[in-house]
Amino acid sequence: MNPQIAMLVIGRLGVALVTLLIVSAVVFAATEMLPGDIVEILLGQAATPEAVAGLREAMHLDEPSVLRYWRWIIGLLSGDLGTSYANDLPIAEMIGDRLTNTLRLAAVTGGVAVPLALTLGITTAMFRGSTYDRVVTTCVVSVISVPEFMIATLAVLVFAVWLNWLPALSFSSGTPGWGEMLRIFAMPVITLCCVITAQMIRMTRAAVIETLRMPYIEMALLKGASRWRIVMRHALPNAIGPIVNAVALSLSYLLGGVIIVETIFNYPGVAKLMVDAVATRDLPLIQSCAMVFCIGYLVLITLADILAIVSNPRLRK
Repeated sequence: MNPQIAMLVIGRLGVALVTLLIVSAVVFAATEMLPGDIVEILLGQAATPEAVAGLREAMHLDEPSVLRYWRWIIGLLSGDLGTSYANDLPIAEMIGDRLTNTLRLAAVTGGVAVPLALTLGITTAMFRGSTYDRVVTTCVVSVISVPEFMIATLAVLVFAVWLNWLPALSFSSGTPGWGEMLRIFAMPVITLCCVITAQMIRMTRAAVIETLRMPYIEMALLKGASRWRIVMRHALPNAIGPIVNAVALSLSYLLGGVIIVETIFNYPGVAKLMVDAVATRDLPLIQSCAMVFCIGYLVLITLADILAIVSNPRLRK
């Protein structure tokens, strides 16, 4: 590997680790500032001061915040996420069950959204200024202007209430078949695709158009190369960095930005688990869910940066 590329990759990894450490401190501090006393909530209003003090000591809540933060970080590094305050279950098991559902939803959404967004983004850049480009751009701007909770609400009204095609809640207690799986994932995937596809289309289109303005593209055009060959052979390899970053940014939203979607459709994912934990002031569970989202986001962004560095033709040479 080129030494320059190796140093850039190492630098990106170092930045990611430092960012993760800073985020962990912010997450811990933010959860500490949540209103309400978890001990009083667990024991109820009839609890005696002795019982409150004893439980606070048993839960190490009487220790300084710095010491509890240090113990929490050590537990994260060792894979011990602690125990839930609300139901006394291991947090790792609770998140593990829900994380599978969230990743499944993200995989289905990504499998639909990424090919669609790349196709529309590249083709609108190729036919810039045409009626097709204007129609797609108008639709993209319209979708971006609508928040995801509105899209989810409209999907429920149209497909579940009026047409009665799909269930309003994306939940199944048993092992569903393929047909039932499509019905379960349909509306959450539609909602998330509308949100992330629009951003990917705009960023992909902008990256390809910027590359098509380069002098070597004009030279290839003067030599008689076809439009498809110019885009696929010359423009895309040099626009892959911005496109990969656009895809990574959009997919990272699926890990932490599905809170509204999972709540509206009652989908049993990590985001829904975090919302329930906030309602019960379950601090360790909130912290662990937030760190799962942050780690997933940093992993995607770091991989996108590394791919952009490695795919840069000037650095490879």
